[in-house]
Amino acid sequence: MKIGQWLGLIALVAALYIVWQVRQLMLLGFTAIVLATALNGVVQRLQQSRLKRGWAVLLTLMTLLMIALVVGVLIVPNLISQLAELITIFPIALTAIQQGIDWIESQVLDPYFPNIPNFNWIMTRLQPFVANLSTQAFILFANSINALLELFVVLVLTLMLLINPQPYRQAFIRCFPAFYRARVDEVLTLCATGLEHWTKGALIEMMFIGVLSGIGLWFLQVPLVLAHAVLAGVLNFIPNLGPTLSAIFPIAIAFLDKPWKAVAVLVLYIVIQNIESYWLTPTVMASQVALLPAITLTAQFFFTTFFGALGLVMALPLAVVVKAWIEEVLFKDILDRWQRPT
Repeated sequence: MKIGQWLGLIALVAALYIVWQVRQLMLLGFTAIVLATALNGVVQRLQQSRLKRGWAVLLTLMTLLMIALVVGVLIVPNLISQLAELITIFPIALTAIQQGIDWIESQVLDPYFPNIPNFNWIMTRLQPFVANLSTQAFILFANSINALLELFVVLVLTLMLLINPQPYRQAFIRCFPAFYRARVDEVLTLCATGLEHWTKGALIEMMFIGVLSGIGLWFLQVPLVLAHAVLAGVLNFIPNLGPTLSAIFPIAIAFLDKPWKAVAVLVLYIVIQNIESYWLTPTVMASQVALLPAITLTAQFFFTTFFGALGLVMALPLAVVVKAWIEEVLFKDILDRWQRPT
């Protein structure tokens, strides 16, 4: 290899190393892009009514602020108290569940089905984690401070991108050769459309799951309905893993109240998830960039490995963007036009 090629290779390795070191900051930037893209759709609709962009952005932000204040006054105080009570009661509920499992094993399974494996290993592994919930206040506080700082960075970046997105878009496009910049602009438009559709669909699904879970739990008279409903809606943002995690808390609390309610809550959550999977998702996400289930699960593992917890949360929007670039650039622009040499 020539000196220029060696220098190019060294520069590429150095660039990859730098990207790896700042990957968490890049993910925060991507989160801001997702938020700005979602809000930009609202701003553009306001601009269509002959409203200048600055006023459209201000009106959008004021509307969001008013919604946040209403939610904060009406819901947040009760939600915080219920979540605190849930953290306190959950270990007691797990202990009661373990006692119930012990009774079933000693009175039913062991005499008649001695070869069935013991279930206590599950509870044995959960107990240390649950026991530490009340003793991890300092760590939780430190993580909360870090999360607040990251949230502040994301909000500032979102605001900067929302006020005037074109300079940032043009700066990214200029990183490509001149002959390919128009095509990059098309791909960015497709990515923005996909992210906007995905955000709308995800919010609708979160609200649907939260409301339906709340109604079902209220009908079953399970304690701490608001906390369970909010957790069900928020955790639904994380496919596959989120719905399973959201069901653990109400099932445990219901078992502590009356054991039959735990079974009813499990059936309720299974019904809700089937309604979402077979009716809501195909209906609401019709305009979303389609992702195969295996790709969704792979994306979750991949981005969680590289970016941590935030990577798990942002796995789907990242997958939407990566899929758009692979389909448009790799497949359409490279592989589909690859001609066999004559």
